[in-house]
Amino acid sequence: MVIALLVLGAPVGISIGLSSIVFLLIYSDGSLTSVANTLFDAFHGHYTLLAIPFFILAAAFMSTGGVAQRIIRFAVACVGHLPGGLAIAGVFACMLFAALSGSSPATVVAVGSIVIAGMTQVGYPKEFGAGVVCNAGTLGILLPPSIVMVVYAATVDVSVGRMFLAGVIPGIIAGGMLMVAIYAYARWKKLARGQWAGWREIGKSGADAFWGLMLVVVVLGGIWGGVFTPTEAAAMAAVYAFVVANFIYRDMGPLKAQSREGQPVMLTEKSVDTGILAMSGGAAVLGGNDPATGRGAARADDPSRPVSLLRKPQALFTAWFHKDTQEVLYDAGKITITLMFIIANALILKHVLTEEQLPQHITQAMLAWGLGPVMFLVVVNLILLIGGQFMEPSGLIVIVAPLVFPIAMQLGIDPIHLGIIMVVNMEIGMITPPVGLNLFVTSGVANMSMLAVVKAALPWLGVLVIFLIMVTYIPSISTWLPTMMMGPETVIR
Repeated sequence: MVIALLVLGAPVGISIGLSSIVFLLIYSDGSLTSVANTLFDAFHGHYTLLAIPFFILAAAFMSTGGVAQRIIRFAVACVGHLPGGLAIAGVFACMLFAALSGSSPATVVAVGSIVIAGMTQVGYPKEFGAGVVCNAGTLGILLPPSIVMVVYAATVDVSVGRMFLAGVIPGIIAGGMLMVAIYAYARWKKLARGQWAGWREIGKSGADAFWGLMLVVVVLGGIWGGVFTPTEAAAMAAVYAFVVANFIYRDMGPLKAQSREGQPVMLTEKSVDTGILAMSGGAAVLGGNDPATGRGAARADDPSRPVSLLRKPQALFTAWFHKDTQEVLYDAGKITITLMFIIANALILKHVLTEEQLPQHITQAMLAWGLGPVMFLVVVNLILLIGGQFMEPSGLIVIVAPLVFPIAMQLGIDPIHLGIIMVVNMEIGMITPPVGLNLFVTSGVANMSMLAVVKAALPWLGVLVIFLIMVTYIPSISTWLPTMMMGPETVIR
């Protein structure tokens, strides 16, 4: 029934919830009251889920401000001189922005809207740029902090900090594999390469992007250092992102330059060739420096430059109520409601499966068939790859994780390793038709048809499939770092 409703065009959350409730009313001895109690108990017992709205809000502030432009400038300065350098820089920028947003679609929008246009301007095929960004954007849910990892940790009661640590090395490897593939393709096709920008430009662009990248330190350092719980770290990330966007970069709020409103930042051919993007530079909070040059005080009557906080100290209060802040809160609220609605309905389906003891039956059947860890992981990958084509990652994890987790524990599979396998499968699902979310987002950003985006993304999808096989059968890729930093995982069966 779930699949039938999805085919008819019903939203994912409604398809899952309605199917579960109909099953309860017709075939099960359970009641709607038990469903309500289960939902309350599930959310009441998993405070980790409270981190999701704050991570979404932090990503919204970072996406609204000029963080993406600064990150891309830094990425181009570092690798823009290589063959296919702008495409490689796009992957590098996706990796950096993914560590700030925790969201694949947000990464595609923030980075793709700039990089795809720039690649087209210097002669790269538009399809090439769209395919690269569509695939690289999936790193948003693999590199920490990741909303999907938070959902998995809350569903099966494992450490969020461990999940975040486990995603670091796989995320770097996945990004590195995409970069190597792009480099080989660029050498083969003799694609354009930029000029070496020099260490000075790397230093300037790195300093300009510093405050945005510090968000990763606030979140991950706070969690791993024992300063914050994951939920507290998410709340701190939202506040930090608000301060950076309004008072340091001043890309939004009362200190924003008036002439920037509604004007997107674009790459120029000259900026790509020199590895320097036409973007705003760093500016001190109080000094009022020129954001383009980093020198000199901004004139109070120049609307093209951000306003100094010294000239407008009331911004410390008005920024909290500014229309830009209201818009960010509204957009983040819509995303949060949509995601939590899907998770809530997935919890209803989880309740139905538990009432019918389906996880126990599946566990007994698979163990009776003599499935070992290797074949079990093949089955898990197939289930997730198929499900990922039709469902949103968080909802699918809430449904599938409780089914496969008991079997994995019986077979001695590390729960953190299993979580990373599930996240990588969700990555592939986001760029697989018919409902891969990144495909739709890339289609809008690149102004291309869905079919064209699918064809563009398909060659690079093979890289992620190879990476999935590596992650599945080399557990140390995902377990080495959390074990080294936090000790071995203790699982109570």
